Amino acid sequence: MNARGNYESYRANKIETGLLFQDFVIDLLFQTIGLVVVQYASRLYQVHVGESRTGVEIKHDEWYASTNNLWIEVAEKARPRAGEMVPSGICRDDNSWLYVIGDYDTVFIFGKTTLLLLKDSGRYKIRENRTQTSRGFLLDDNLAQKLALYVLRPNAKEKIDTRVKDLEDLGRTLHELARKNPAQRSFFDEDED
Repeated sequence: MNARGNYESYRANKIETGLLFQDFVIDLLFQTIGLVVVQYASRLYQVHVGESRTGVEIKHDEWYASTNNLWIEVAEKARPRAGEMVPSGICRDDNSWLYVIGDYDTVFIFGKTTLLLLKDSGRYKIRENRTQTSRGFLLDDNLAQKLALYVLRPNAKEKIDTRVKDLEDLGRTLHELARKNPAQRSFFDEDED
């Protein structure tokens, strides 16, 4: 597979894991602090209004646990390519006022303006990620703990990993059962019409 194909697989995986984390956080926010987050699904609304009707942007930081830093994104592009990035994360001109970031064990809720003040302070170096698709700065855990409006600790990574594996196993089992049923085989055999 070529480099572009590898990146497309990587990107698809990141989108799916991001959506799973987003769903987890939506439930967590409702259950813990009573905040109802109403996510927009269409690209049109996401681009022209914001990620959610509630003004909440949710980001999954898979590296937080191993680095003790949060990646605060300021610009992005969908794929590694020549050309400029567009404002994203805390720099998007949208309805967002809360920025929720973390992993399945620790979730931080920041006021977007707090993070913008940090970015504009000049104390944080804006850097590019390794795939050259995102720019941002690193916010260390100690300061993040002090500046966050809330820090939620669901400690759920192990449970989520188990549930996802269970769903993958269930999906494989259902697929095999369906393939054995002649009436449903046409859904899985590409040679048949």
